[in-house]
Amino acid sequence: MRLAIMQPYFLPYLGYLALIKHSDFFVIFDTPQFIRHGWIERNRILKPSEGWQYIKVPLEKHSSRTAIKDVKIKNTFDWQRKMFAQLDHYKKKAKYYSQVKELLGEVFSFKTDSIVKLDAFALEKIFEYLGINFNYSIFSEMNLKIEEPRAPDEWALNISKAMGANEYINLPGGENFFDRNKYEKEGIKLNFLKLNLPEYNQKRKPFEPGLSIIDVMIFNSPETIRDMLNEVEYK
Repeated sequence: MRLAIMQPYFLPYLGYLALIKHSDFFVIFDTPQFIRHGWIERNRILKPSEGWQYIKVPLEKHSSRTAIKDVKIKNTFDWQRKMFAQLDHYKKKAKYYSQVKELLGEVFSFKTDSIVKLDAFALEKIFEYLGINFNYSIFSEMNLKIEEPRAPDEWALNISKAMGANEYINLPGGENFFDRNKYEKEGIKLNFLKLNLPEYNQKRKPFEPGLSIIDVMIFNSPETIRDMLNEVEYK
């Protein structure tokens, strides 16, 4: 089994989805401490004229030591309406605006105060839209017994061992974080998945790379996106 593990991201970029597509099973790792200014509750889309802007789910106040799984959404604020308004400028130039807006309507109607559950449900709907299988579990709900990690890179190692994985894949940004020898000793192949992020027509210049999958879907068909997700190399 080829396993991938990542913290929950909100409507993530194409590379995150490629990691899921090229794994047999995906674990949403929600027990680490929540870090501000990451991607758990926000992402980026185009601005109306130039550059990019954040779309963001508001969160309730929490202490700096709060685990991701315990972070709550501030549902007293109508963030869904604001986010739809931020997408309005796509309407006249993006071919798949209506389809993506309908998809987001389903995501935003999901009743939860958990940012982890919202992120997971959004991924479910995105992969359903793209016609790709999505096999996953949320780590805090798995009741998985693992060995106590002695170093940061051993979380993935010990989860892989407990789940019987023979291969673990990650994104290139973590390449220097892992000790390959540890994985090899346990009979687990360690690979890093590099996605050759393609440019696509955003109906303006210059191209803004690495935006939320929302931007990719709004300009491209599911078939085209499936092809994009296959533009990978293993390191």
